[in-house]
Amino acid sequence: MKHPVDAHVGKRVRHRRWMMGMTQQQLGDMVGIKFQQIQKYETGMNRISASRLWDIAKALDVPINYFFEGLESESLADAAETEPAAARGDLLADKEALELVRSYYAIPENQRRRLFDLARVLSEAA
Repeated sequence: MKHPVDAHVGKRVRHRRWMMGMTQQQLGDMVGIKFQQIQKYETGMNRISASRLWDIAKALDVPINYFFEGLESESLADAAETEPAAARGDLLADKEALELVRSYYAIPENQRRRLFDLARVLSEAA
């Protein structure tokens, strides 16, 4: 049975890897492991050792604490057992949301600002 902290850290690995446009194979190659192990880390089925997390953080160009952001020990454990990810508002588990964010940041900054303003206006109208 996976631990909620392992699942959270795995989601953060997947999110960062995906935002960088990196495949599991590419990340595995960078840290010297098979892509299947990356899959297991990302689902929280396997725990990531401290030294491996260090390697992954370097490969993904983030500090170690990035993987623990948003982690609330007791409430995370309770939520993991009682609610699905979408109901908790876990955007890291929503592939469409991740794709939208990645696409958004691929837009040039001046156009991105205009799109942001449009989205704000549309959301207020709903």
